[in-house]
Amino acid sequence: MFADEVGHAFDRVARAADACSRPTTRRILRVSAPTSFAMRWLIPRLDRFHADHPHVEVVVGTVSTLLEDLRGGFDIAIRRGNATEAAWPGHRAVRVIEDIDTLIASPALLERRPIRTPADIEGHVLLASETRAGDWTDWLDTAGLPHLVGLPRQTFDHFFVTRQAVEDGLGIGIGPLPMLAIDIAAGKLTTPLPEIQVRRTGYVAVVPDHAGRMPVIGVFIDWLADEGQRGSPAAPAGQKVLKPDPRDRMT
Repeated sequence: MFADEVGHAFDRVARAADACSRPTTRRILRVSAPTSFAMRWLIPRLDRFHADHPHVEVVVGTVSTLLEDLRGGFDIAIRRGNATEAAWPGHRAVRVIEDIDTLIASPALLERRPIRTPADIEGHVLLASETRAGDWTDWLDTAGLPHLVGLPRQTFDHFFVTRQAVEDGLGIGIGPLPMLAIDIAAGKLTTPLPEIQVRRTGYVAVVPDHAGRMPVIGVFIDWLADEGQRGSPAAPAGQKVLKPDPRDRMT
């Protein structure tokens, strides 16, 4: 066990050294990611990666939904799913980021109509996303309010549109904490009931088998995992958490 851990550590050092060597050689890394993930999580953090690896150029391409097929044209694809060989034929996958949903709202909206208990959501407009269709059902169940599942909702096609509507104060929504950490820190969004959380299937970095073992790919995956741990939400003692359903959609 100790030997394995030491071996992995040396592998990471070797990859980092290789990726940063030959400073005159500029390397391009093509990363495919879901639009919301790219906008709210990956791109705002890329300056930290570039600061340590200035000779690696990360080119980000987005897909509109996590159901998008894996196609050529990328070195790394970030998708929601399990890091099992059977889940990604012809690819290898590494789990990099956990995912937890919770209630989100704009601070201005809560000033007008506070939410101090789960029952306080009555009277608010519920905002939902077609690509995350089960979010409200799961949150209401975890909050002990399954009888409110029939409340009317305003639904948008993608979460990044829903998130903007929440920020604009049009209603309340359910959002993934890892992707909203920057917005929460900036005061654009707030989590009125942070102790009520729904654990989701996390994100994996998927690499085509034909990409081989390019050191820069390993360096980027290590960085993703480190950033995921840095930004992962801590679970308060006594919080209510719904375990992930194996039928979770990759949305």
